[in-house]
Amino acid sequence: MGSIGNHNKPHAVCIPYPAQGHINPMLKLAKILNHKGFHITFVNNEYNHRRLLKSRGPDSLKGLPSFQFETIPDGLPPCDADSTQDIAALCESTTKTCLGPFKELLAKLNDTCSSNVPPVSCIISDGCMSFTLAAAQELGIPEVFFWTPSACGLLGYMHYHELAKKGYFPLKDASDLTNGYLETALDWIPGMKDIRLRDLPSFLRSTNPDDFLFNYLIQETNRSKSVSAIVINTFDPLEKEVLESLQTLLPPVYTIGPLHFLVKHIEDKNLERLGSNLWKEDPKSVEWLDSKKPNSVVYVNFGSITVMTANQLVEFAWGLANSQIQFLWIIRPDIVSGEEAILPPEFVEETKERGMLTSWCPQEQVLSHPAIGGFLTHSGWNSTLESIGNGVPMICWPFFAEQQTNCWFKCTQWGIGMEIDNNVKRDEVESLVRELIVGEKGKDMKKKAMEWKKLTEEAAAKPTGSSYVNIDKLINEILLKH
Repeated sequence: MGSIGNHNKPHAVCIPYPAQGHINPMLKLAKILNHKGFHITFVNNEYNHRRLLKSRGPDSLKGLPSFQFETIPDGLPPCDADSTQDIAALCESTTKTCLGPFKELLAKLNDTCSSNVPPVSCIISDGCMSFTLAAAQELGIPEVFFWTPSACGLLGYMHYHELAKKGYFPLKDASDLTNGYLETALDWIPGMKDIRLRDLPSFLRSTNPDDFLFNYLIQETNRSKSVSAIVINTFDPLEKEVLESLQTLLPPVYTIGPLHFLVKHIEDKNLERLGSNLWKEDPKSVEWLDSKKPNSVVYVNFGSITVMTANQLVEFAWGLANSQIQFLWIIRPDIVSGEEAILPPEFVEETKERGMLTSWCPQEQVLSHPAIGGFLTHSGWNSTLESIGNGVPMICWPFFAEQQTNCWFKCTQWGIGMEIDNNVKRDEVESLVRELIVGEKGKDMKKKAMEWKKLTEEAAAKPTGSSYVNIDKLINEILLKH
């Protein structure tokens, strides 16, 4: 990746939505831009900044001369927990309170005598932090929205307004959640033929016409129509029809994924040091996998936000135990809603020879390990894309937002997933885990996953891969147009 001369560097301010799954891809994009010659200011909320220092060490964000970290308050009451903040409260608070502190930060950076950095020349904001658009317009600089979900998830959100107009939202009655109404198939969304209501992003499952998150996403997708460009962490062959559909609704859309492959082209040890995990990683998980046979282990991780009941945790546990398949299971301290995650001692005893439990791990390393034969996942987009890039088939237990949409595409369009019922039962866990690792359907899914892996590698390959080329296009066509 070529770089721009050091005199008068362009300066990109990157501001992710304050949750793990949004920070990770934004940091990767920021590193790529930095390697291409941009000065980077990476803006976290104060709460996550503290968590990063706690998990990675007090000097971990000292950064480099051309890559600095700044913070703004998120407007929520102070809190010392080590978990993701409440999503609805965070969305509301950032929308209402963050523009002022963000503009103050930009003014501080643009006072180049005291800041010793080049003037801000563009803003790259998470698609869910649209308050930044007003600041970019005031400064007359390009603003790019980075939508960190899949293209199919974003397309689902883009149609929320239409769902309300056509009467699918709000639900008439709470019984619509269970009476089969959510099985209604839709034939009017280009790029998503025959998708069911239950496969669209989950915030539409409300009887309240004023549901905050549903209306918030209408607001954020509407504002997306006013930015200079949209970037998505995906690659063209995977979501071709969806992307064609999005291009008709939005400013230019640049596919720049998978970022975890593109970032590997950077040979800069200093940038490698900058990490974004808000929980402390356990390196022993990779050592444990080293002793296992290829494709023999199921990796279980429900991401950084999913919560479940104590009973669901127990059903997953006994399903894994009864499958007799080896497993690596990541159990966050806050995974059970409102209480401590406690596994039955009999389960721990019975599986100690073939299972490993830990609270967080270096997921990219784990998914690229030859011992991993399948992934039981919440279907968040980073996890899905990392899985696809490593040729790993999946069992999907979507929790919320666009995870349901990712799940539908994996199971019905891409041939690499099987869905598990939300009301999880140990027998179903047992049979699906066995199918995934040793069954015929599992073998077919593995074959398909390996085909996608090849296409992923092609998209990220230099110098001609589509996503590799698109980053240079984004820089030349949008970010340097100031």
